[in-house]
Amino acid sequence: MANGTINMTQLEQMGQLAKQAETQLAQLSNQQRNDSLMAMADALVAHSDAILAANQQDLANATDLKASFVDRLTLTADRINDMAEGMRQVAQLPDPIGSVDKMWKNEAGLMIGKQRVPLGVIGIIFEARPNVTADASALCYKSGNAVMLRGGKEAIQTNIAISDVLRGALKQLGVDENAVQLVHDTSHETANEMMALTKYLDVLIPRGGRGLIQRVVTTAKVPVIETGAGNCHIYVDQYAELQMAVDITVNAKVQRPSVCNAAEKLVIHSAVAEKYLPVIAAALADQGVQLRGDERARAIVPSMVPATAADWDEEYNDLIMAVKVVDSEDEAIAHINAHNTKHSEAIITDNYQNGQRFLQQIDAACVYINASTRFTDGFEFGFGAEIGISTQKLHARGPMGLHELTSTKYIIYGDGQVRK
Repeated sequence: MANGTINMTQLEQMGQLAKQAETQLAQLSNQQRNDSLMAMADALVAHSDAILAANQQDLANATDLKASFVDRLTLTADRINDMAEGMRQVAQLPDPIGSVDKMWKNEAGLMIGKQRVPLGVIGIIFEARPNVTADASALCYKSGNAVMLRGGKEAIQTNIAISDVLRGALKQLGVDENAVQLVHDTSHETANEMMALTKYLDVLIPRGGRGLIQRVVTTAKVPVIETGAGNCHIYVDQYAELQMAVDITVNAKVQRPSVCNAAEKLVIHSAVAEKYLPVIAAALADQGVQLRGDERARAIVPSMVPATAADWDEEYNDLIMAVKVVDSEDEAIAHINAHNTKHSEAIITDNYQNGQRFLQQIDAACVYINASTRFTDGFEFGFGAEIGISTQKLHARGPMGLHELTSTKYIIYGDGQVRK
């Protein structure tokens, strides 16, 4: 499909093609789908020069993006290899389709089973992360779903190059390449039209910042799985070990600050704040992190920028972290639950009861004791690539792998029963 303005009729045509591809996907064996994934992975590596050239076009146009978003946009040969390896890992995962979760006999003698089936056609609207094109295609294809992708304008040339490579690999295998489609128009109008494509899309998944996610959640007529902006917290309890608190806080903030599982806030107990906060602040400052503190935090580390009310709800995606001092774990939990995005939260403590209370009372998809929030990731959880981190409570929550891209249907075996 040529780049340029796209109207609803063209989107409907894409939807029709996706539905046709979905029908063919349902007839493919797990081995055929795995072979396709391996071929797509090999094609990414083989065409890495073309993908990198397209990425350079996008980077040349990224003059008004902050450094953290440029990092998300940038591809290297290693990152392309990682994308390909992710596809190969997905190919090695167990087939989720056709498995029967449970089976039982009712009073009429019917054997009733609950079987895993694909969702159908999945629409994904995402921002400047071109790896989503490959990751989402792999997971959707493995789970028997066709996918319609609509990325942001910042990565359009890269996304076109990646999707063309994947579609070409499918075509060479005699598989319907419309199992993977990319919407080339990146306008808001087209995104809105896609959100209303109820006849063809079975579910819509947004991936990006809070603004994009909320726009999709509030606008879409297609059912939405809400994925997470990440206003993630590290809570340093009064029973925390200092070096562990330093290591985890620095890792969670600095290792890759542009991603949704990076920590944005540090909450620390007043019983250890005088001793611990200067050490943690110095370690963060050494990594270029700007700290924004409440009055109590700034009284301990005066170099902090004053935090505003808006800071507690902000997802920075940058080397910025806000700091709050609290007098109890209950206060920490209340603050986190009031301001978090239900993504990933962590407590650093050597106190078993405090850790368990935090686990049970924090409202989030992933809650950690003594570990970095950066582990909220499909690869780290053993799912292969992920489609996103769901922060809602219906259908799926946390890193979404193959299982979360399926639904169920009941299969019933009888031998002539009629209901009386």
